[in-house]
Amino acid sequence: MTPPPVFISSATLHTLLSHKSLIDHLQFSLPTLTSTTQSPLRHAHQTSPSTSLLLMPSWSCSPSLPYIGVKLVTYHPNNSTQNLPGVHASYVLFNSITGQTLATMDATELTVYRTACISALASNFLSRHDSETLLMIGAGTLAPHLIKAHLTVRPNLKKVIVWNRTAEKAKWVIEKLQSEGGFEGVSFESNGCLEEVVELGDIVSCATNSETPLVKGEKLKEGAHLDLVGSFKHSMRECDDEALKRGKVFVDNEAALVEAGELVGAFERGVITRDEIAGNLLELIKGEKNGRTTAEEITVFKSVGSAVVDLLTAQLAYETYTKSC
Repeated sequence: MTPPPVFISSATLHTLLSHKSLIDHLQFSLPTLTSTTQSPLRHAHQTSPSTSLLLMPSWSCSPSLPYIGVKLVTYHPNNSTQNLPGVHASYVLFNSITGQTLATMDATELTVYRTACISALASNFLSRHDSETLLMIGAGTLAPHLIKAHLTVRPNLKKVIVWNRTAEKAKWVIEKLQSEGGFEGVSFESNGCLEEVVELGDIVSCATNSETPLVKGEKLKEGAHLDLVGSFKHSMRECDDEALKRGKVFVDNEAALVEAGELVGAFERGVITRDEIAGNLLELIKGEKNGRTTAEEITVFKSVGSAVVDLLTAQLAYETYTKSC
């Protein structure tokens, strides 16, 4: 008998997932389970001129992943004026054999965990092992998770700089992290001139809704790794064309080639071609494509998210939950 459905809250998810456990789970599971998992293109519906509803289904044909999952996401960018997250989401997990509902989860929290861990997993292949300075551009819900995930794979990081258009929000992120503890040997700074702090970043991670390029490619230091998380519409751009021209560009999955504003615009302007995209995350994990090959090259990773990663994250949360009961 399948147990009754459970609700896994945001607070409970914090006890079930860690950035390290999820990074390890994704690195192990993506190569073995992606081929047996179906994930149609996400449904995106405009619910007002500025808001959206996204539906992201995925299901597995593998007995080791007997699940169907659907993430339902609302995107309300103006929520920042009310001190609310711009993204809210729920995840529903079903048994793929019987169709029974197994769990409903707070997918807002699930999404920030999986997004940050995908960036960190890519950084493990693309950033320099001796990276010392992380620049976090953006101070939303994702920022603390991205910082912690990058620190998980690059424990040699000594400095974290948080930059945000609203300086108070950057300070808030730092205060939140420092109140949690666990960052011995890491110094924190906030804001300053964006172009100047970009020049300092060994790893530059962006999680914003910007429609004007924030990272100027000419300012990236030799050997930098640029992590682009925020854009998922053609109108959004977190870096300029020069950053893509200078960088060896990887994506999380093929959807980035048709959804990410930085890439779509660069293709249209003839800055780079699709053939110049160096590979995707799965190819990096499998060793089918080489990531960083020299200390001097600039690497770029653009992610837009995928329903497969949502399903694997929900799997880890649910199975950890049931083992603890």
